[in-house]
Amino acid sequence: MKRIASIAALPLAAAGCGGAARHAAAPPSQPHVKAAHVVRCAPGYRTVGSKRLAYAAEVPGHATAYRAPGTGPIVRFGPVNVNDYPTVLGVRGKLVGRDCAVRWWKVQLPLRPNGIAGWVRPADVVVQKVRTRILVDVSARRVTLFRAGRRVLSTAAAVGAPATPTPTGRYYVNQRLVPADTHGPFGPGALGISAFSPVLTGWAQGGPVAIHGTDAPWSIGRAVSNGCIRVPNDVLTRIFRVAVAGTPVVIER
Repeated sequence: MKRIASIAALPLAAAGCGGAARHAAAPPSQPHVKAAHVVRCAPGYRTVGSKRLAYAAEVPGHATAYRAPGTGPIVRFGPVNVNDYPTVLGVRGKLVGRDCAVRWWKVQLPLRPNGIAGWVRPADVVVQKVRTRILVDVSARRVTLFRAGRRVLSTAAAVGAPATPTPTGRYYVNQRLVPADTHGPFGPGALGISAFSPVLTGWAQGGPVAIHGTDAPWSIGRAVSNGCIRVPNDVLTRIFRVAVAGTPVVIER
């Protein structure tokens, strides 16, 4: 598969000057200086995100995830993953100091066990806003896409068979891939998520789970997959268009 661009960069505002003035005003002999306003916070941990807004952290260089801030390293990430897709982590919370500055970000990791979280330094990541969210109802075999808290679409889906169930929990889109054959088993695209099959541990890359299209439209609405979530190809195209990397994915029964 080939990768699709990661979460869009936030716009940067630049201040500029029009041109040199002919005459500069003389500074006052006794300038009035206002006292600086010091912002104070109660230091500690805060969760971030809601049903309308989430956050994602992209790793532009290298980052180490720790079990606790600064101790117990779990894994070191580079700028791209095994599929050559930019490394993206789902943000769950932040540790702030008295000056309100973020000291550490708590992030969800695309690793086993499912739902594992770690801590990364702010200097090692770029955090951006995400306004999309995906809900997968395994019992109803249905996928619903939300944007800014509003439902955009809802569709029937194929889910994991009883022997290869779709894992429930809270995850996020960690890669957006387009297969070489868009008429094959993945259809026009696949949204890889940070979940792994609970039983197919010997599969390539550990058995990652994805939301993707299909070349077996008869399977939609049935529990027949190896754990992935299949949706009709035309619907997958619509979801793929707006569900950026970092989009929260909640899978429930």
